[in-house]
Amino acid sequence: MIHLLALLGVLSISFSAIFVRLAGASPVTATFYRGAYAAPVLLAIWLAQRSHDQRGRRDRWLAIISGLLLALDLNLWHESIAMLGAGLGTVIANAQVVFVAAAAWLLYDERATPGRIVTIGVVLGGVVLTSGLARHDAYGAQPVAGAIVGLLAAVVYAAFLLVYREANRTPGPPSGPLLDSTMGMIAGALVSAIFDPHFTFTPGLTASLWLVALAIGSQVIGWLLIGVALPKLPVVETSVLLLGQPVFTVIWGVLLFDERLSVVQWIGSAIVLVGVGVLSAQRS
Repeated sequence: MIHLLALLGVLSISFSAIFVRLAGASPVTATFYRGAYAAPVLLAIWLAQRSHDQRGRRDRWLAIISGLLLALDLNLWHESIAMLGAGLGTVIANAQVVFVAAAAWLLYDERATPGRIVTIGVVLGGVVLTSGLARHDAYGAQPVAGAIVGLLAAVVYAAFLLVYREANRTPGPPSGPLLDSTMGMIAGALVSAIFDPHFTFTPGLTASLWLVALAIGSQVIGWLLIGVALPKLPVVETSVLLLGQPVFTVIWGVLLFDERLSVVQWIGSAIVLVGVGVLSAQRS
């Protein structure tokens, strides 16, 4: 049952980039409404579980700060989706494992083995290939710029994960930290709206429906299922399951949007995914 919950959670978040692309909203607009539509649902769930929430002020503030980082990450990721497509944008975002590993070496005194260093180099090389190397057959409106923005998103995503992990040190229902992080994400989106000339509070009916699907399907259902299931699984299994997200998203991108990547981009995507999987297993 735990494996099924984890798989359903990964499937749910694999549609995030698809919903963003279908909504057609600006990057910050998508970030804001992902949080705004999810917050009331998360609040209702948390109120039903609040008696089991033993977190202190420090944990709550860390969750809020993680939400600010998540807002920046999502803004960059949404921009990369517009430049690269849903599949490639998600593949590059999962290179966050590289930066989490680097932070672990610097902050937690994990050993930087030669194997890990080589793997990181291979993953970054794969990211370069996903840009299409400026070839005429590269998929995406701006594949090179999209790869750069996607890599920046991966850096910020790694920072979010590290802070969010610290915010979850106290045992309790996952709805609490997720709610606080979502509130931080909403605040971060409002602050960054001044940098998005196409930000709007009225995205239109069709866009709003897709943004509701993004908020409920990914932010609420997906992350709650993952929050419940993954802590109960071995670390290696967790890493493999989370790799399902970019794999599924690439499949949805091909099926729904006919995202026909070039041979170079397919090779780069495969290198990134395999490298991320290997690095996760090495760290485990």
